[in-house]
Amino acid sequence: MAAPRDANSRLRETISATGCTYEALARDVRRIAAENGEILQTNKSAVSHWANGTRQPTGRTGQYLAEALSRRTGRIITQTEIGLRAPDGEGATEGDPVLAATDLGRADVERRRFLAVAAFTTAGVAMPLAHDHEATARMLRARTGTSVVGTEDVDVVRQITAAFSAADERLGGGHGLTTVTAYLADTAAPMLRGRYASEALRRAAFGAVAELAYLAGWKHHDLGQEGAAQRYYQVGYQLAWEADPHGHAAWMMRALAHQALSLKQPHHCVDLVEGALVRGLGHVDGQTEALLHITHARAFAAVGKRPSAARALLAAEDALLRDDVPQPSYSRVSGPAAGTVASHTARTLTDLADHIGTEQQHRDALIRWDPEKYRRVHALTYADLGDSLAAQARADEAVAAWAQALVLMEGMTSDRTRKAITSLRSTLSIYQRRKVPGAAELARRAREALA
Repeated sequence: MAAPRDANSRLRETISATGCTYEALARDVRRIAAENGEILQTNKSAVSHWANGTRQPTGRTGQYLAEALSRRTGRIITQTEIGLRAPDGEGATEGDPVLAATDLGRADVERRRFLAVAAFTTAGVAMPLAHDHEATARMLRARTGTSVVGTEDVDVVRQITAAFSAADERLGGGHGLTTVTAYLADTAAPMLRGRYASEALRRAAFGAVAELAYLAGWKHHDLGQEGAAQRYYQVGYQLAWEADPHGHAAWMMRALAHQALSLKQPHHCVDLVEGALVRGLGHVDGQTEALLHITHARAFAAVGKRPSAARALLAAEDALLRDDVPQPSYSRVSGPAAGTVASHTARTLTDLADHIGTEQQHRDALIRWDPEKYRRVHALTYADLGDSLAAQARADEAVAAWAQALVLMEGMTSDRTRKAITSLRSTLSIYQRRKVPGAAELARRAREALA
């Protein structure tokens, strides 16, 4: 007899490939649910309904089903793969971050449009504050993978992340995005289901994949695909917590707050960064601590708390002076800490309407960044410097700074650089009417860059 038209063929085929019965699979689902503190009454009839498409698993049962099939096949089976959820990255922060990373990466490669239009949410910024770490840890510890993961495997993930991070700074977020996300889905995330010779190596593996997830999120952020970026950051946070629940987890909390502040959505940011500081202080080096404090300052400035912002700025400067343990790779990815602190001090002072201070901090940032290695940072800093000069009615100097920014932006695939060019055009139109030298030529170049 033919299967119903709405049968879940993906699920039926996957079950068939495992060679297990519906009754055995139901037993697996009940056992995995119990591992996660939930008692289910799943039976073979329920599995049959799911396979026939007449019902859908409710609550977290779909996650348990995917996990049961993963254990049977020895590879990652996602809910998307068995027809339980559209591959749009929705719900990626629930349940297992290894599966979520796989889902996100596959969605990026196979169904890019779904992920590209995912929505950024202010509620999502606060995700780490309510995340159930113990439930996630239980699920991850229940893994029974057969492949053995060695130091070389982890090192390769780090090397690939470093290479694409360097290319990202020179060519923009659009360069190599599909390659990064495909590698995350097909190689890096599945590695986390393997066996490790030591707990230290397991933590190193989770840390390496968390950094790769952060890079994928950063690339989406640079392309203006903020919902996708937020999902990668959330998954990166969960993975980082398994690697280092203090410093690395705090850094990923900072990443979520940093994104929200860049979008001028400061909701939850003060609480999030304060949570990161509570988690990280005493466990991170001075450079990383300074980066947490400077994000704290930005969060305070964004909600108009000037005295608190000033105290956080001083805390960042003090932390920079501390010469202690080496800076970890997860925070080195943002470049020299002194340059980042100067750049974000400038943004804090912009929110506080201190344009002279903003100008000085942007100039300090420029001399602290290697212009070849961090080309995009230089481009965006020159654009911001031009804005601060324009705010001081120094039109000639503003035009010169913006001209330098346009030179550096050539050839980049970056929405942030496009937005920077777009934002200066209204001021340039005023400068053209006032016959400011170079304004007309710069306006022409801006039009060409956007075209």
